[in-house]
Amino acid sequence: MKTKIPTVKGARDFYPEQMSLRNWLYENMKAVSQKFGYQEYDGPFLETLELYAAKSGEELVKGQAFVFKDRGDEQITLRPELTPSLARMVAQKANELPRPIRWWSFGPMWRYERPQKGRSREFFQWNIDLLGSDSLEADAEIAAIGAEFFKAIGLTSSEVKIQINNRQLMESQIAALGIGDIKAAFRLIDRMDKLPAQAWEEYGVKQGLTADQVKNLRALLDDKELWRKSDELIQFFDALEALGVRDYFEYEPTVVRGLDYYTRIVMEARDRDSEFRAIFGGGRYDNLVADVGGDRISGVGFAMGDMVIALVAEKYGKTPKFAKSPASILVTLFNANGVADSLKVAAELRAGGIPVELYPDPIKLDKQLKYADAQGIRVAVIIGPDEAKEGKVTIKDLGKRVQITVNRGEMAGKIGELL
Repeated sequence: MKTKIPTVKGARDFYPEQMSLRNWLYENMKAVSQKFGYQEYDGPFLETLELYAAKSGEELVKGQAFVFKDRGDEQITLRPELTPSLARMVAQKANELPRPIRWWSFGPMWRYERPQKGRSREFFQWNIDLLGSDSLEADAEIAAIGAEFFKAIGLTSSEVKIQINNRQLMESQIAALGIGDIKAAFRLIDRMDKLPAQAWEEYGVKQGLTADQVKNLRALLDDKELWRKSDELIQFFDALEALGVRDYFEYEPTVVRGLDYYTRIVMEARDRDSEFRAIFGGGRYDNLVADVGGDRISGVGFAMGDMVIALVAEKYGKTPKFAKSPASILVTLFNANGVADSLKVAAELRAGGIPVELYPDPIKLDKQLKYADAQGIRVAVIIGPDEAKEGKVTIKDLGKRVQITVNRGEMAGKIGELL
């Protein structure tokens, strides 16, 4: 018995049904991005490790990146995220690009993670960013795009939420607790929903915090009204109100994001039941373009993977029904002598803008019709010897189980009535 070769662990096959779902997500992401005036772009799948080592965070670079040496002995990685590539691209042509820069992309990323529900080593990700503006209205626009996407696919504010925080606010509040290592505190906060309470506290002590500091930090993270101490967050939420999406948003002090390059507003989206991991995450990065060799150009954006949003959409019944075949017509092949007539009929219908499948073999007609039914094709066109001789076709509605015979010249019109 032959051994079937498996996929690489964590890699993904996209059969037509999965591809249809991916395309549905892409089409909605594209529509919402363009609705706000964003241009599509992409970067290379391969980047130097140096690009990510500076700002993406130690966990991502050392623990999750696919890293190898090329034949020139340079450290190369499959891109684990796209924002550093975006910053590099902007830095390279900063003087040529009109600002603000509004770009979006949807493409594959790779991270060496343990495959599980909603997580794989290969995933597709929507990235959308606005660069060249320091305004809080820019932050609000990016956040609103996330809410508008949820609206576009039918997810309501009772089903999903977008949680907001401000890292500058948290830095000042953490410093007031006497904690000197802000990054250590952020690493601890970022793990709050990943560890049991006791393990979380022990991790905090390992990060150099005292037991009292960990206790006081937990109390700080329970304060849902903390945002009122931030003029930026007050202005941000006011902008969301004006944009008509405020109901999707709430303040959450535990959201700080794990990547080191975020500086001010940060955001994460989740399902209301918190059944899954974050749907998307992002925020403001004021220094990233400068860190990769360019001028200081501030930016704000988020990234949404395709796997969790698909699970959330499925949970709430928002995913579209899979249409197995894009064709609405099957032209049958009656016998070997009728090949030319079937080809001509298929070509005529396609020329009229109707998607058509032609059955490739002259097998029994009932088997051809069963194939059409299995593919979700609604109408079959039959050209037997009698029809061919008289210049006619038989049109069979497979759903209603009725058929009519018409002249070839009437064929397209009659099919249009059925569809």
